[in-house]
Amino acid sequence: MKFVALGDSFTEGLNDPGPDGHFRGWADRVAERLAQVHPDFEYANLAVRGKLLAQIVEEQVPLAVKMRPDLVSFCAGGNDLMRPGSDPDQMAKTLAGAVRELRATGAEVLLFTGVDVRDTPLMRRMRGKFAIFYLHIRSIADLYGCRVVDQWSMQAIRDWRAWSSDRIHLNEEGHRLVAAKVLDVLGVAGEDTWRYSWPPRDDVDPRARRKEDARWVREFLVPWISRRLRGTSSGDGLDPKRPGLGPWPGAGS
Repeated sequence: MKFVALGDSFTEGLNDPGPDGHFRGWADRVAERLAQVHPDFEYANLAVRGKLLAQIVEEQVPLAVKMRPDLVSFCAGGNDLMRPGSDPDQMAKTLAGAVRELRATGAEVLLFTGVDVRDTPLMRRMRGKFAIFYLHIRSIADLYGCRVVDQWSMQAIRDWRAWSSDRIHLNEEGHRLVAAKVLDVLGVAGEDTWRYSWPPRDDVDPRARRKEDARWVREFLVPWISRRLRGTSSGDGLDPKRPGLGPWPGAGS
């Protein structure tokens, strides 16, 4: 079985530290499990943080097509949706063309909706735009026979304890929950469940919350806006962590 993961920071695995200096993330967690049930398993992860949908289609999809995988995960569009003026209808056309190309190889394609952004102060105003794109994703999945990982329904990752301090990327627990959801969609048994209920949390002092918000603006929001104004990306100059198909480390040993 050949599995190729395409996308941006979400699929690269930010911010789930791995043992080898690279980020781990849900895709590596899924690959590890698939390697246990498929003796001939091979895996490539072409995702690079900061990539826009069109860049993923142009740079990653052709490589995936050449690899002739059995399974492709394709999650993209989040970076586009956060930019002013992005058009979810046009994005859907770009996505549909790429999915059509991938499905033509005979590969099974796994698509993703994103998380409901209503709990995110800076993004809740764009909730309608996000929802339109996610409905397009479901439509594309129906049209081309793809499976969908619906993160919108995952209540456990609406909790801030599933997110890293930048409030944009999942942490280790968040990636673990998404991996459980992916395996469930694929019909592969795993050790974890995505239907997780967090224990009650202590109330936060409003003053501490304001202090944390100010730190987030200073350390994460301002640099993000600065990169947008300069036309740069956090992924500029970075290569995929697993650019070619290969066995999962330790599989079969």
